[in-house]
Amino acid sequence: MGYLVAKLTAQATETGMNIPLVLTLSVIPDIDILLPFVEHRGPFHSIVMATVIFVPILVLYGKGGFPYYAALVQHSLLGDYISGGRVQLLWPLTRGFFGIEISIASPTSITLEWLTFLTAVVIMLKTKDMQTLFQPHNSNLVLAIPTFTVLLPTFFAYPLEVPVALVPPHLVFLIVFLASMLMDIRKILSSSPK
Repeated sequence: MGYLVAKLTAQATETGMNIPLVLTLSVIPDIDILLPFVEHRGPFHSIVMATVIFVPILVLYGKGGFPYYAALVQHSLLGDYISGGRVQLLWPLTRGFFGIEISIASPTSITLEWLTFLTAVVIMLKTKDMQTLFQPHNSNLVLAIPTFTVLLPTFFAYPLEVPVALVPPHLVFLIVFLASMLMDIRKILSSSPK
């Protein structure tokens, strides 16, 4: 979803985007699953905090920052708000949780996930963004963050169990992220002095 929202925003603002960074920002609120004593879907999912953090970036980069901001806030505003639970969208203004609460295992959620996945893959292939991911680039290593947010739920059921029907899309992105990171590691190793 983050890729799709960022891609649309980049087209609307007539700017480019760094695909690994967009993919990473699209899941960065889930960094809370790696932090002890931080509630999942709590303050890290706040669009108020995301906006405060992004104001300097938007001032510095202007419209070029909007695809990244869109990738970040869609996670809470679209993904988690709709499916899987409730989020603290307006923290610290309120500690209240908001969301539609469609279960991640519901047919509605699974269908939305598959449609989003297939749309993203088709657009990535059509625009050659997938090809870009398989080329060495200094930012590919940031994909370690979305790799862990895919690995933990898919294989360790942490912080939530991923329905079996959603394992294939997770595996595809896991393979893409790992291959992309390996391209960078290979480049680093081949250019280091022997």
